[in-house]
Amino acid sequence: MSVPPAIKFAPRKQADFYATLTARVNDYFKQSKKEKTGDIRLYIKSAVLLTSYILPFVLLLSLDFSVTWTLISYVIMGFGMAGIGFSIMHDANHGAYSKSPLVNKIMGYTMHFVGGSAALWRIQHNVLHHTYTNIHGHDEDIADKPILRLSPEGKWYPIHRLQQYYAILLYGLSTISWVTTKDFRQLRQYIKEGMLEKIGGNATQIYLELIVSKVLYFVVFFGLPLWLGNLSYGWYLLGFLFMHLIAGVVTTVVFQLAHVVDHTDFFQPNDANQLPNAWAEHQMRTTSNFARKNKLLSWYVGGLNFQIEHHLFTHISHVHYKDIAPIVKKTAEEFQIPYYEHKTLGQAIYSHWEMLGKLGRKEVVSLT
Repeated sequence: MSVPPAIKFAPRKQADFYATLTARVNDYFKQSKKEKTGDIRLYIKSAVLLTSYILPFVLLLSLDFSVTWTLISYVIMGFGMAGIGFSIMHDANHGAYSKSPLVNKIMGYTMHFVGGSAALWRIQHNVLHHTYTNIHGHDEDIADKPILRLSPEGKWYPIHRLQQYYAILLYGLSTISWVTTKDFRQLRQYIKEGMLEKIGGNATQIYLELIVSKVLYFVVFFGLPLWLGNLSYGWYLLGFLFMHLIAGVVTTVVFQLAHVVDHTDFFQPNDANQLPNAWAEHQMRTTSNFARKNKLLSWYVGGLNFQIEHHLFTHISHVHYKDIAPIVKKTAEEFQIPYYEHKTLGQAIYSHWEMLGKLGRKEVVSLT
């Protein structure tokens, strides 16, 4: 997937939405005397989520757990794994976890702790997804996947008619793909397309990093239970798969609810390689919030149910999203720009399910 350097957004207007919004958000932080990065709430959450991932693993290695308790431990680890991605790795790799670049780098490496690659994730997510949101051929999050079509511009196959019924199974395999083959495929792709060179990445260093981190990941999280555990190998393999299936489903669904739902737009550049809206308005029209008032959900998913605020202000920690959301919504209304959201998690999930059905048809008549 190549991103042509000539692709451009429409010029910003004189009375600019994003300039006004940025000034208001900056004023909020100035008046409240808060830092834009994480605070004690994020640090406590980090400790809880890391513990939920590490402690069950240590216990199943240390104690003679039964099959039931072993599988329960892996289930808890699956939710912990997703939580680390939502709240720790995500903020850190956006530079929003701490004012310290070193702390951000260290916490960003929790991506390796759950089997991924921080460097490659920053290219896919920070560079491609956040710049070219919902633009087929540029945003990897909606790129064609095996028997899954997530964009009206995607290639259609007859099996897509059933994708709303089997998509959840593919979502469950996503983190298994990350820890095995995806990162290596992405690295080759980014080298070929010049993406790695563009951001100053060192291919040899990242290759070595990938090999070492993935070997260590499998030795620790798969090898140690086989060596130290009291059960037969098959149960640990099943538990490992359970962990990844849960993490894969939870992670993928949360991200899909922000962009592949019934009212978000999908744009393509015109013949002059220009998009119809300025960058900030593009983000508003391609992104949706969900369940903003659900405090428990907001805590667990790292504020990613406030995707609009996140896409507009990636350098601000998610612990502040609920406070700046009213500012974003009010400013959008003033500039007559849509502020998409679903009131509940259930509504958002149903909307995504319906969208999968629409995209599964050969001719996508309407996405609204």
